[in-house]
Amino acid sequence: MPDDATIPIDPNVEINLERIMMDLGGSDDVIIREIQDDGTLKVAAAVVYIDGLSDTLAINMYIFDVLKMMVRNVAQDAHGDSLDTETLAKELLTGLGSIQTVADMTALYENLLSGEAIILFNQQHHAYRADIRQWKGRDVTESTNQTAVRGPRESFTETLRTNTALIRRKIKDPRLWLETISMGRMTKTGVTIMYINGIAKPSVIELVRSRLKAIDIDSILDSGYIEELIEDNKFSLFPTVYNSELPDSTAAQLLEGKVAILVDGTPNILLVPTQLVTFFQSAEDYYQRAYYATLLRILRFSTVFISLLLPSIYIAITTFHRDMLPASLLIGLAAQREGVPLPAFVEALVMELTFEILREAGLRMPRAIGQAVSVVGTLVIGQAAVEAGIVSAAMVIVVSVTAISTFTLPAYSMSIPVRLLRFVFMGAAASFGLFGIAMGMFVLLLHLCALRSFGEPFMSPFSPFRKADLEDSLVRLPRWLMFKRPETSLDEGSERIRKR
Repeated sequence: MPDDATIPIDPNVEINLERIMMDLGGSDDVIIREIQDDGTLKVAAAVVYIDGLSDTLAINMYIFDVLKMMVRNVAQDAHGDSLDTETLAKELLTGLGSIQTVADMTALYENLLSGEAIILFNQQHHAYRADIRQWKGRDVTESTNQTAVRGPRESFTETLRTNTALIRRKIKDPRLWLETISMGRMTKTGVTIMYINGIAKPSVIELVRSRLKAIDIDSILDSGYIEELIEDNKFSLFPTVYNSELPDSTAAQLLEGKVAILVDGTPNILLVPTQLVTFFQSAEDYYQRAYYATLLRILRFSTVFISLLLPSIYIAITTFHRDMLPASLLIGLAAQREGVPLPAFVEALVMELTFEILREAGLRMPRAIGQAVSVVGTLVIGQAAVEAGIVSAAMVIVVSVTAISTFTLPAYSMSIPVRLLRFVFMGAAASFGLFGIAMGMFVLLLHLCALRSFGEPFMSPFSPFRKADLEDSLVRLPRWLMFKRPETSLDEGSERIRKR
């Protein structure tokens, strides 16, 4: 923002227009439409807007015509009265629905660069802003990151008001409150806090406000900027802020007392506070029968342990605890490893790093060939490595099962710490065997129990133990047995009867 942008608006329209063009560097997308007084040939009024951000048709067909008519009427008035801007504002308000005053140049630039049209009048110490923002945006489509077999297919877009409308469609309650602030010294990004008054904890809402207001950086281009700055444990591998692209999942968590943070320009919505079990829950768990949803949740928890510990357990057993295996299996593994020159730890490390490289390559390559490269590359490299005697066939199976297990997690943000900790447990298993794995799990459990998400325990309802919240944690009880909302993020004065 220019240094002189904090000065008040000058009553001379021409001075204001010169300042706007100078501060914005004479940019050719800044459009100025002037209306001259027929008697004095001076600029009586002007409309300023950004081409591509404002509705040009509304300006040309309505605002400009109304301004010309008002200026002409004043010029023909025998008494020579000045332009009645209050009457004009009411006239514009009838057709546009949103006309507000602008008191200084700081607010003028912020509104102008947000896509609103600025209306300036001669002999006036304030301007008007018309909310006629219009730009090309992505349509509401199906999410590609959080897929579901059953349930709504719509997902959030990059437009803030579209996202708030998607949630409003699902929660038609006057207690659903929104607070919008501008963040980023240069980007002036709109950030909206959304919660249900009377259900969300006031302490959590106030904590969200204070942490957002404490952010002072140049730009907010994605919700990831905010997530990194407001989370409780900044050095932990585990995310303590949940993000979602699904309006139905967001609405469900709002009904449970969560606070949503929506950022203009990104389809990822932040939800706080959150718990570990939330990352294992899928939106379709609530659209399927309870028994099937429970089976899938138990499967997800099991596959996380497989993804985290399977390579390290294989390393520990084949290196330190061979007597735990049946004789026939031990002989088969020994025969496979007879020509392998690498230790089990190095062998697993090479294969895991190779698969991570292929996974990253598949994500960054064009979508048409990315998946084929990752799948075919894994098969070809794995088979070639076994035939060359670099790794054993059993190791290829272990790494493949481990990689597939990672994809069962509904939340991608939780799969990242699991993939990183896998290498830590592999090192512990290579050094101390099963004892190293047990100690690693003990330290990991202590760390998870110590985590907080906006002051709430991350491991709830297991630590601290909350019996009432177990109905929707590792298992999901049938809907006719789910009576209450979770206690973690609930306002103490609200009813715990579940409305979901």
